[in-house]
Amino acid sequence: MGYIDELERVGRDANPFFKLMGIDVDEYGDGRARLTMEVRPDMLNGAGWLQGGIYVALADEAIALALYTLLAENERIATIDEHTSFLKGVSMGAIVATGQVVRKGRRVAFADGEVRSAADGTLLSRTSTSFAVIEG
Repeated sequence: MGYIDELERVGRDANPFFKLMGIDVDEYGDGRARLTMEVRPDMLNGAGWLQGGIYVALADEAIALALYTLLAENERIATIDEHTSFLKGVSMGAIVATGQVVRKGRRVAFADGEVRSAADGTLLSRTSTSFAVIEG
C-alpha cells in the first residue's frame, strides 16, 4: 500500500510528523497539495515567533505530498535541494502550506511551496525544491 492510499485510509495518522505537529491534510491531487496547522506556543523561538524550521518542514511536506500524487507506484523521492525565503513572522493562529509540482521528469522533479496565514492569506514564506525521482 502506498503513501497516498494510506492517507486516504487513515488520514493524518499515515504520517507521524503530521500527528506530532497537528497538521491537517486539506486537499491533494494532480500535483498539488494543501496542509493546515495551528501554531502552538511550544513551536515558538526565543523571540516569540514561529521557529523558521517549522515553516520549511510544513512547506516541504506539502510539496512532497503534491509530488506523491504524480509518482508511479514504483517511484520514490529524495530531496536534492531546498531553498526557503522567510517573509513575515507569526506567533499564533493557523497557517496554510501549499505545494505545487512545477515539472516532474524521469529523474528530477521541481516543485514550489508557500506558507500563508489562514486568517488573511498573508504570505509568510516561499520555498523552491528539487527532488530526485528514484525507481525501485
